Amino acid sequence: MAKLYFRHGTVGSAKTLNLLAVAHNYRQQGKKILLMKPNLDTRFGQAQIKSRAGLEMDADVLIVDEMSLKGRDYSGVSCILVDEAQFLGRKVIEELRLIALDFDIPILCYGLRTDFKSNLFEGSARLMELADSIEEVKATCHFCNRKSIMNLKHVNGKATSEGPSVELGAEEKYFPACYKCYCREVGKGKLEQLQDSCCK
Repeated sequence: MAKLYFRHGTVGSAKTLNLLAVAHNYRQQGKKILLMKPNLDTRFGQAQIKSRAGLEMDADVLIVDEMSLKGRDYSGVSCILVDEAQFLGRKVIEELRLIALDFDIPILCYGLRTDFKSNLFEGSARLMELADSIEEVKATCHFCNRKSIMNLKHVNGKATSEGPSVELGAEEKYFPACYKCYCREVGKGKLEQLQDSCCK
């Protein structure tokens, strides 16, 4: 039976590069794949799936909030690859679960586990509950050599834990961090905010 996979990692852990490598391998063997991504992710263009290493492919399906993936023709599809799965709604994840089961197609979802406030994204939470296989794509902390587990957000060069959970950006805004460095940097940012407000 084909499985639903969730491969998660922090920013900068080469999740998309991994996805594109898997897609290339299938295509090199002459197999049909479907590339999916949320319509919300427009960082590199509406349909582009692009890694920081420069590799890119076009998505076959752009997933809009709560759209249905049922009723599509999945005949002959050997694998479905989903980028930025953290942005998907519960219903979409549940449909992917059923597609893997009903059509016997492996579905590999790549994404962040948590936002920059350390809270699970909706799509990631449902994948943690439903996936047959959960794998971590590891990366090191931006500030030290420990494993990164946090996504640290910067605004105007300063770390912050404020703002909306979904705010698109790449290495100019988000850094991978271990928990110790995350706490240090966020604490430093809060201290600076306090000092700025006191000096006004």
